[in-house]
Amino acid sequence: MNRLIIALSMLLTATAVSAAGGGHVLYTFEPDAKNTSSVQRGAKYFMNYCSGCHSMEYLRFNRLAQDHAIPDDLLSKLMFTTDKPGEHILSAMPQEKAAEWFGQAPPDLTLTARLRGADWVYSFLKSFYLDDSKATGTNNLQLPGASMPHVLGGLQGYQVLGEEEHHDDAGGHHGPVEPPFELVVDGELSAKEYDGVVADLVNFMSYAAEPGKAKMHDRGFWALLYVIFILIPLTYAIKREFWKDVH
Repeated sequence: MNRLIIALSMLLTATAVSAAGGGHVLYTFEPDAKNTSSVQRGAKYFMNYCSGCHSMEYLRFNRLAQDHAIPDDLLSKLMFTTDKPGEHILSAMPQEKAAEWFGQAPPDLTLTARLRGADWVYSFLKSFYLDDSKATGTNNLQLPGASMPHVLGGLQGYQVLGEEEHHDDAGGHHGPVEPPFELVVDGELSAKEYDGVVADLVNFMSYAAEPGKAKMHDRGFWALLYVIFILIPLTYAIKREFWKDVH
């Protein structure tokens, strides 16, 4: 019951924050939480780069392994904070210390992709830029003033924020062409490879937010086929049988 109350509180709070922040995103991304290979890679990236600060306390390791065919030997390599597959994915950082160090504890990310949207998460992970005025040395165009450092900077490299270019569309409206980033420090990956890492992370977070969604969609499809090809013809046949002697 306590976990349900906490989850509902997170849902209401995050929804209010999201509504207050508006719906504008810098990039669009269509998640594929049924892509097992991508979700597996995303889980690896999350545990290596995110779980030091962030938890996913509403997802269990064994649920992840069951849904995405992760064998026990590989699953054990993802379990940094426990050796029990039935445990939730918790951060290695003590929450009270995190609040002391950062001013507030880093948020749990289980529901982030559902509440913010995959576009927002994808945009956030691609939109860090160098900013000497910040203690972390970076800022984020999707979430200005973010206290989170660019933990994927070693992979992406570091970019600066230039002046935004605009164009006129057919209706005469003005809008930005692309987020005005310029890479000034190379990372380990090419831009295309980094986009793949971000896509895998967002696919994993989208799965974690709604683990049963893919199965519900599959069941809905078969239920619809049952209604169309079995239930409706059967109902029509019964109706004809009942009414055949009525003139």
